Amino acid sequence: MIRAKLWLRCAAMHDPVAPVLVQPAIIGWDAKKRKVDLTIERPFKGDELLLRMKGWVTTDVQKVIETVKKHGFLKLLDERELVVEMEDEQDFANLSRELQELFAGEADLERIF
Repeated sequence: MIRAKLWLRCAAMHDPVAPVLVQPAIIGWDAKKRKVDLTIERPFKGDELLLRMKGWVTTDVQKVIETVKKHGFLKLLDERELVVEMEDEQDFANLSRELQELFAGEADLERIF
């Protein structure tokens, strides 16, 4: 199993950035006829977190997700850091090459050891 950090280009500052989950989502309910005192706290999945970056990065995040899914999958490591997990070196090389071809340096991978 190979893990790599996904770096995207910040739309405002043009620096490489990697989204992290600072705080899990808190979901609750509004009831029409009574008060519901229940909340659920859960982290986003990898693709959910990346989708929230739309507009904040220079790439089309949906296209990044589709590209990653061809070679591996997005995951939150320790419920905080967004990483891409791939089966082998070939998947890592193919995904790195495809990200470069499609996004010309606006999205790339950094292998985590």
